[in-house]
Amino acid sequence: LCPAQFRNARLLSTIVEALDISGLPPSRLELEITETVLLANSQATLSMLQHIHMLGVHIAMDDFGTGYSSLSYLRSFPFDKIKIDQSFITDAGDIDSSVAIIRAVTSLGNSLGMQTTAEGVETVEQLERVRREGCTEAQGFLLSRPLPARDIP
Repeated sequence: LCPAQFRNARLLSTIVEALDISGLPPSRLELEITETVLLANSQATLSMLQHIHMLGVHIAMDDFGTGYSSLSYLRSFPFDKIKIDQSFITDAGDIDSSVAIIRAVTSLGNSLGMQTTAEGVETVEQLERVRREGCTEAQGFLLSRPLPARDIP
């Protein structure tokens, strides 16, 4: 979700309506939030995220580590998952600090009871690396290119 969507007073009702129409269980929906959403009106954002979370919808902190990521966001907002930005995954074979960051974020996620997803996994080596470092999920072209919903098995 982008900041403009978060400012829409009908966001919550739109989510409820989409779930009703699609028949999708709320637990199968995951919304990705970037830091820019959190930087706006934090009290209103917190309230909205809590309402979305109470529906049973999962909330992921996307592109973690690329902006002004604050650990207080992870403590204050109801995230289920941290998505590690692909820049750390891409550099993990060459830059030791990227590996250390992946390890630290996965450890943090585990300690907070959150899943961790490595974004932008494109090689078998990257997949093996993020698995070794404790990532619970991976996404990227190695696993699948983006597909229309009708083509997902």
